Amino acid sequence: MLELKNVGYKVEDELGEKEILKDITLKIDERFVAFTGPNGGGKSTLAKVIAGIYKPTSGQILLDGEDITELSVTERAKRGVSYAFQQPVRFKGLTVRDLITIAAGRSLKVSEACAYLSEVGMCARDYIDREVNASLSGGELKRIEIATILARGTQLSIFDEPEAGIDLWSFGNLIKVFEKMHEKTQGNILIISHQERILNIADRIIVIADGRVREEGKKDEVLPSLLGQEACKILTDKL
Repeated sequence: MLELKNVGYKVEDELGEKEILKDITLKIDERFVAFTGPNGGGKSTLAKVIAGIYKPTSGQILLDGEDITELSVTERAKRGVSYAFQQPVRFKGLTVRDLITIAAGRSLKVSEACAYLSEVGMCARDYIDREVNASLSGGELKRIEIATILARGTQLSIFDEPEAGIDLWSFGNLIKVFEKMHEKTQGNILIISHQERILNIADRIIVIADGRVREEGKKDEVLPSLLGQEACKILTDKL
């Protein structure tokens, strides 16, 4: 279980101190949890704080009862935390096979590495020996990154807008990957998304706005109001 206690995050800019996250307290133990809300509301920052990319300026983060607040991103990864960036990182000189093998933490047969690529809808023969560099599109990198998280099999997997750039790969396949990931690890999957089809698979939806938790609850409780707000926005934009 992931637990956040009064988590805050501040940064300094040219105007002085800016509070990005404000006193966030949550307990997360569901299979699929979706973070959603307006752009700039703090969703990605919160995900990076959980993963250890950013260090909170206040509060505590506990994973299965252990206080991981002071642990680095590497130390959290060893505890079973994975993070998939909205814009995946490129690695010049590293092949797709190398990356999947590193993620798995053990020596993999070519057939095993290829199997992870196949699960995310990629022809392994075309990609297994390619470098993870600028020759790959954003959508290809996104799927390769998801394949590495499948290979890791972590207890807490965080995805920042996993649907971005995968227009040639169906949402149905993406959702099947998440379901298979949960079956394998029995862990928690946190997904940042605005997409209704992603939100619709969530066991719980948490709305983050202005650095705070504005609403949370089961899909049936939160999704109708979210969709209503979006419909109102569309109508307003047309007037």
